Amino acid sequence: MMGIFVFAILLGIIVFTQLVRLLSQSVSGVLLVDDVLSLLWLGIIYSLPVVLSVSLFLSILISLTRSYRDSEMVVWFCSGVGLARWMGPVLAYAAPVILTIAFLSLVVTPWALTQEAELKQKLNSRNDVSTATPGTFRESKQADRVFFIDNVDVGQGRVGNVFVQSVQHGKTGIIVANEGLQETMPNGDRFLVMLNGKRYEGIPGQRDFRIVEFERYAVRIEDAEARQRPVSHKALSTLELLQNRSVQNMAEFERRLSMPISALILALLAVPLSFVNPRVGRSLNLILALVIYMIYNNLISVSSALEMQGKTNIGFWGVHILMLALTAALFYKRITVFSMRRLVRRNT
Repeated sequence: MMGIFVFAILLGIIVFTQLVRLLSQSVSGVLLVDDVLSLLWLGIIYSLPVVLSVSLFLSILISLTRSYRDSEMVVWFCSGVGLARWMGPVLAYAAPVILTIAFLSLVVTPWALTQEAELKQKLNSRNDVSTATPGTFRESKQADRVFFIDNVDVGQGRVGNVFVQSVQHGKTGIIVANEGLQETMPNGDRFLVMLNGKRYEGIPGQRDFRIVEFERYAVRIEDAEARQRPVSHKALSTLELLQNRSVQNMAEFERRLSMPISALILALLAVPLSFVNPRVGRSLNLILALVIYMIYNNLISVSSALEMQGKTNIGFWGVHILMLALTAALFYKRITVFSMRRLVRRNT
């Protein structure tokens, strides 16, 4: 239950922060409302390995810390069982979570990044009318006109109270219309047809402006060209990384493999870190655990970046070996302390 509780809190924080960011982009017109939910789910999938790893680490730490606080660990040690015997139950509890993290990191996360890249490319190729935000002045993607609309009906392809300003051949043109609609020609060309409006054309500062009233005026809508960006190594499947063993691909593979490995090491590290000294305080070990996790995570990120640049090839194993050594040292320290206390009690 502790693991589920910690996971729910961390996932709620992730969902809230991403939802705020996506909604702000939707309000500014960068995203459509229908795309917010899709990007939110993909972002959650990408964050799941980290959330599960932290949840596993904190759930073991908090549970064992409570055992110390409730004197259950005292009974455990007085019965002649050592601290190392906790490794079996901890590994049995952590094994399903670690396997889930490995599956998410090696299989699901690359798929989510691929879907996100395709969706963003589709969003970037939308035309100006579909990206228009009512009540906001916006510049076209070709940077050749500024337009304002009072309301939009994307399903019907209609807009109301249209204002368009453009510059052609050194002259400024302003179009004002009560209503507009989208029309598609047989050859596939799309036009924004404005109805019942006026066009003002001339050079600012001069009096020879030309005013034309019209019942129907068409402006061509050009879809933005979707730039074919190179596929990021983060979006490649694990099989593709192994088939093309470049420096960047192998560094990305090791980064993905680091997720389940670090989750396993952190699960073991939580056992000695859970010790509570009543004289020091109950929250010191939790603060220390969070600091160790942040350092561990940053070391993995730095070593992965250095490997992608070809500056080192031992960062992947070096960081994990360092954390294993720290785990072994803490186990040795706790076991030695309890052995010394037991020896002193026997002599007294």
